[in-house]
Amino acid sequence: MPLTTQRKHSPRQAMPETAERREEAAELPLHRLGESGLDGQTAYELISSELLLDGQARLNLATFVTTYMPSTAAQLMAETADKNMIDKDEYPQTAEIESRCVNILATMWNSPDHEQATGCSTTGSSEACMLGGLALKWRWRERMQKQGKPTDRPNLVMGINVQVCWEKFCRYWDVEPRQVPMEGDRFHLGAEEAVALCDENTIGVVAILGSTFDGSYEPVKEIADALDRLERERGLYIPIHVDAASGGFVAPVLQPEIEWDFRLDRVQSINASGHKYGLVYPGVGWAVWRTEEALPRDLVFDVNYLGGHMPTFALNFSRPGSEVIAQYYMFTTLGRDGYGRVMQGASDVAQYLASEIAEIGPYRLVSQGKDLPVFAFGLAPEVENYSVFDVSDRLRQRGWLVPAYTFPKNREDLSVLRIVVRAGMTREMADHLLDYLREQTKFLQSLDTPLPDQAKAKRTAFSHN
Repeated sequence: MPLTTQRKHSPRQAMPETAERREEAAELPLHRLGESGLDGQTAYELISSELLLDGQARLNLATFVTTYMPSTAAQLMAETADKNMIDKDEYPQTAEIESRCVNILATMWNSPDHEQATGCSTTGSSEACMLGGLALKWRWRERMQKQGKPTDRPNLVMGINVQVCWEKFCRYWDVEPRQVPMEGDRFHLGAEEAVALCDENTIGVVAILGSTFDGSYEPVKEIADALDRLERERGLYIPIHVDAASGGFVAPVLQPEIEWDFRLDRVQSINASGHKYGLVYPGVGWAVWRTEEALPRDLVFDVNYLGGHMPTFALNFSRPGSEVIAQYYMFTTLGRDGYGRVMQGASDVAQYLASEIAEIGPYRLVSQGKDLPVFAFGLAPEVENYSVFDVSDRLRQRGWLVPAYTFPKNREDLSVLRIVVRAGMTREMADHLLDYLREQTKFLQSLDTPLPDQAKAKRTAFSHN
C-alpha cells in the first residue's frame, strides 16, 4: 500500500450549512480523532461528497481491477463482509466455498486427473505471487541440501516487464532477480533469453500470462520446452510459475488451445487475480499448485484458532470472506459460457478500439488486444509538437484515465498509452472515447510549436496494476 506521512496543524474541513442542516457546520477529522463524533447521516454526506473528487471508476482504462459487478453480487458481498475468512471453524460453509473455487480453478487450468492440485485464496495476486515464490525457493533449497550444495545464492529468472510484486519478493526473501530486458519488438520474456540466465541456483522461471505493458502473453510452452532441453543437456531442473494475474481467467475461455497451464509438466504453480478478469471487486487472488508435493509442508502452518485446527499458507491472517463468496457467485451465475461471453465482448471492444485508433493519423499500435483485451499505442516518429503524456492529459479532462508511460530498460525510447478493456466497457462508450480522442488529436496536430514540457516534473512512474 502507498506510504503516508503524518501532517500536523491542518485546519479541519467544514460542511456548509444547508436547508436540511441548520445547526453548526459539521467538521471532518482530518489528522486527529475528534472529541465527539458526527451522526451517521452527516458523516455519510461529508465522506460521499469528498469522494466525488475521485475519478469515475468505469472510465478508468488504466486499471485491470474490476469496476463493475451485478447489484446482487454487491449485495451478497455486503451481507458477508463480517465473515472472517481465516476462521474456518466458525464459518465452515465459507471455507467450503473457498475449496470449491480452488477446485474450479484447478479444473479450468487443466489439472491432470492423476494429480491432486492444492491451493488457497489470497488478498490478491501480489500475495499469491509471494506464496508461489516461497514454494519455489523452499523446493530449490531442499534439492540443493540433498546434493550437499550451498543454498545462500538463490536467483529467480523473469522478464523486466513483471509486476513490482516479484521485485518485492526477491528483495524481501533475499533472492537475486535475473531480469531479461526488452529487445527490439520483443516486449516480454523469450525462451532462449530465459534459459541463458538459468543455473543451478535458479529457483524457477516466472512466465507472465498477460504483460501489463502491452497485454501480450509470454510463450509459456516455448519456455517449458527450452527448460526441458536444458535439463536433458545439463541436468538442471528448473520449474515454472505462471503469473496469470489477468490471463488466468481469459485464456481458458478465449484461447483454450494455448498450452500454458498444468498441461505442461514444467508448470508447478499458477496465480490469478479474482479481482481482475475474475470479475470480482478487490481484493481476492488465487494460488494453485499442481500437487501437494509442489507446496512444501514446512510452509504450511497448522493453526489452533477459535477452537479449530486448520492448515494455512498465507502472509495475511484475518480478512473478509465476502470476496471469495463473490468469486463463487460469479462462477455460479456465469459458468464457462458466461465467462466466454464477457471476455469475448471485452476482446471485441479492445480490438475495435485498436483498429480505429490505428486509423487516426499519428498513432502506431504496439499491440492489438488479441491476447488480453488490452493494447498499447504510441505516436509516429515524426510527431514533435506533443507527446503521449499530452494526449493522456487531454483525455483526462473529459474523465478518461488512459495512462502514458515509458517502457523499461533497453526500450526506454518507447513511450505509449495503454487501454484496458474490462467488463462494463461497451461499444457505445468506446465510440465516445474515440470521438473525444479524434477531437483532441486534431487540436494537438494543429499546434505550430511544441507544447511546453511543464508537466514533466510532475510525471512519475506508472503503477502497472
